[in-house]
Amino acid sequence: MKALPTYHEQTEALDEEGGQYMNKGSSKVTFPNACQLMRWHFHPMGFEATMDAPGSMIARLFDRASGETMIAIAGIPCATVMNAADVERIIEAVEDELEAFIPPDSLKSYA
Repeated sequence: MKALPTYHEQTEALDEEGGQYMNKGSSKVTFPNACQLMRWHFHPMGFEATMDAPGSMIARLFDRASGETMIAIAGIPCATVMNAADVERIIEAVEDELEAFIPPDSLKSYA
């Protein structure tokens, strides 16, 4: 089984692709690339996010096989360009909600 890349490896790979503005001093990442980092983080669960207002987002974790939503969280603070600490805070908020969630039997294989 192939190991997933670390957060540092992910941000370096995105920087090399030139898909967003990042520099070593502030580690800025655009919203679409922050979402990609979060998809990698939550794999094998599915992750998607959309901005529902200029300063907030809706995040959803789901079963990739069935498409069934495990959790959906609205009103998470975000921006179109974020720093690494902002992305980490979003991940922590989703993980906190996930820890409080009791999944149905069909999703327990992800636990």
